[in-house]
Amino acid sequence: MKVFRLVILILHVGVFFLLLGTLMNAYVPPKIFPWFNLLSLGFPVLIVVYAICTLFWLFSWKKRTFAFMLAGLIFMNPLQRWVNFSSGKKETANLKVVTFNIKAGTLGVSEIENYLNNANADVVMLQETGKKIFLKNTEVVDKNGIIKVISKHKIINSTELIKSNYDSNNAYATQADIEIRGKIYRFINVYLEPFKFEKGMVKMEGFQEEDERKLKNIVKRLIPVFKKHQDQVSTVKEAINNSPYPVIVMGDLNSVPNSYEYYHLSEGLQDAFVEAGKGSATSFHDYKFPIRIDYIFTSKTIHPVSYKVDRSIKLSDHYPVIGTFSIDN
Repeated sequence: MKVFRLVILILHVGVFFLLLGTLMNAYVPPKIFPWFNLLSLGFPVLIVVYAICTLFWLFSWKKRTFAFMLAGLIFMNPLQRWVNFSSGKKETANLKVVTFNIKAGTLGVSEIENYLNNANADVVMLQETGKKIFLKNTEVVDKNGIIKVISKHKIINSTELIKSNYDSNNAYATQADIEIRGKIYRFINVYLEPFKFEKGMVKMEGFQEEDERKLKNIVKRLIPVFKKHQDQVSTVKEAINNSPYPVIVMGDLNSVPNSYEYYHLSEGLQDAFVEAGKGSATSFHDYKFPIRIDYIFTSKTIHPVSYKVDRSIKLSDHYPVIGTFSIDN
């Protein structure tokens, strides 16, 4: 039994330091050390293992339980970015937004249009549009056919922040300054470089050599994209910092919480899910593994009232994300 407990202790301490590594994404960019960003992908598994080990010590009546419980408090905020149970907000919402990667409308353009029209949002951000989407009584910014800004309010100005050149960059970002009830807000739609995985590329078959080959290929694909994301995040971050207006950033970051991308794009902003979300924030459902890659970040003068990942429909490999906010009239 002593040997077993020693193995659990080593595992527990090891997982603790791996979890600490995910926090380093706030400070260490992928071009310097991309492995911290790789760790962020495994955060859900690591935190579950950490909790199980803590329970093991608790039921073993070991004093070290309290040390691990106290140390685990470090990861409460990172965990809240995946799973959250915020209290109800007292503010009255007067702004509704939707961000949705529609996977080029391959599962039904008319169904997507019906869904978005019924959602009746003030502003809709679409990624991987591919085909034309028409919503009633709206203005549209569609400069590249990949990401689209749709607004029921007047669009004052718009520009592309990131343009794809296909050879070295397949990311997009567009900003639109929108006047809502006499005040201008800057909306930024982001679609960072995708990893272009298919299910067969990540599904383990149970054969050691084949699974090892797949894991190596996964890492080889992830690391270069992490480094591209660093430059793409820097471009979007500059637009956020230079904005004379309150900012709402939405889109598909192709990055999980506690990643370099998350820490740096959300810096100085609010994560609407952390402020007003309940339950799981998982928004990409094509794999069984929980993945949150769709986000809404806002300036602190914009108050989140509710945040919902709408799992009632499967019109894409992403679920639409709906946020409501209270803004100054």
